[in-house]
Amino acid sequence: QVQLAESGGGLVQPGESLRLSCAASESFLGVSSMGWYRQAPGKQRELVARISRDNTVRYADFVKGRFTLFRDFVKKTVYLQMNNLKPEDTAVYYCNVDTGTMNYWGKGTLVTVSS
Repeated sequence: QVQLAESGGGLVQPGESLRLSCAASESFLGVSSMGWYRQAPGKQRELVARISRDNTVRYADFVKGRFTLFRDFVKKTVYLQMNNLKPEDTAVYYCNVDTGTMNYWGKGTLVTVSS
């Protein structure tokens, strides 16, 4: 069973940056896809960014040009670099790994963007 641990959330002002990390307990070589989702208060969980096995990255429209997903196979970590944060980016951010047969979620890390 893959365990995922997110970190890097916090309170920032609009326009600032954060980098989220998701450390996996096992290698994610060969997984079907992995990525980041978020859930704001009172809203459904939504896709932020996702990378597929062929290294294709899909971004939600609302983060294009601001967020970048990348991963380090050696460190077994996937990152979400978030720039120019906006108040509407406030949410709990979750890491997800889909092995093709199983789907794993982290416990989430809270990002708050407020002046």
